Amino acid sequence: MAQDRSVAEPLWAIAIWALVIFFVVNVIATIAAVVVSSLGTRWFGAWLPAGFTTRWYISAWAEFQLHDVLVVTFQVVGAVVLFSGLIGVPAAYALARRNFPAKQFVIVLFLLPMMIPPITFGVPLATVLYQAHLGGSLSGVILANLVPTVPFVVLVMIPFIEQIDPRIEAAARVFGAGTGRLFLHVLVPLLTPGILAALLLVLVRTIAMFELTFFTAGPDSQTLVVALYYAVYAAGVRANQSIDAMAVVYMATTLVWLLIALKFVDPTQIVTRVKRDAR
Repeated sequence: MAQDRSVAEPLWAIAIWALVIFFVVNVIATIAAVVVSSLGTRWFGAWLPAGFTTRWYISAWAEFQLHDVLVVTFQVVGAVVLFSGLIGVPAAYALARRNFPAKQFVIVLFLLPMMIPPITFGVPLATVLYQAHLGGSLSGVILANLVPTVPFVVLVMIPFIEQIDPRIEAAARVFGAGTGRLFLHVLVPLLTPGILAALLLVLVRTIAMFELTFFTAGPDSQTLVVALYYAVYAAGVRANQSIDAMAVVYMATTLVWLLIALKFVDPTQIVTRVKRDAR
């Protein structure tokens, strides 16, 4: 029995590593194919294009109005990050420091927009926003994206707040600090790493959010991911290289912010905390 186990364990390890390597190779190959296509002149039936050029990026910039799309994207992302922080951090403080009968139920409510697919609540949410004359506008896109990002900030910030000794807050109140001064001058400096980590992840999440933005965006409020979808599926003949160039811009934008976010937070810690709160 022990011998069978000693033989099975290396086989399992080899199988797992083989699957990991297979997955990584496929991801790298897919990304490389898009990048090479965005730089190729013509690519038919060969391992590499006939030649390389950067003109497709210039073409995509003009054809898809990438300047305006990027401006809208960063406006939406900036507003979502700002409001998520202003709403989420105080809410996280209330949940971390206060006990009340329905606390676990409230935490579950915060978990729902993160646990269920956005498309399940995106359609009714978009209906409400259009009835309120906010659908198709920049404000509607921002409000729709706040639905999952505010709970995300709350759940990320709760463990950071719980690590702060309540006696520090009590000492600040003894020396005359009110709630506002306590929050701004004592808690915010201590919570800066957590706030920065949460907001950076919100930024990456908002850039990549498709469903909610797609349902609520209009012609002048499309973010980069929605504009990329329309570029692929809209009627008309477009060069594949231009679409691939647009996809590379999207991937590069998301990747840069993701790498910055990973410098400040370990995603496995967030997943562990969310599962523990869900119980």
